[in-house]
Amino acid sequence: MSESEILDTHLQELRRGTVVLACLRLLEQPGYGYGLLEELGTRGFATDANTLYPLLRRLEKQGYLTSEWNTDESRPRKFYRTSAAGARLASALTDDFRAIAAAIDELPEEN
Repeated sequence: MSESEILDTHLQELRRGTVVLACLRLLEQPGYGYGLLEELGTRGFATDANTLYPLLRRLEKQGYLTSEWNTDESRPRKFYRTSAAGARLASALTDDFRAIAAAIDELPEEN
């Protein structure tokens, strides 16, 4: 495995949890999968549909998201929204993320 591939693997692992947090926070306002995928990308949380849609279904099954179908348009869309439990989880994850970021800032700089 090349150094670039190893770096990509580590970056993917590092970002995995941040995508969960970003989804929970962005979906405080209802949103549908493709729109969320685009918003995540513009905000620096690059992911793909094969990662996002299973994540949304898992978070819904765990009770952190709710969903409903919007059939007002020609193409029905499933809209997701962060539940009360999801908001509590997002708050806890945000606090922990900030604590980790602060701890990293205190580490010696690389030379």
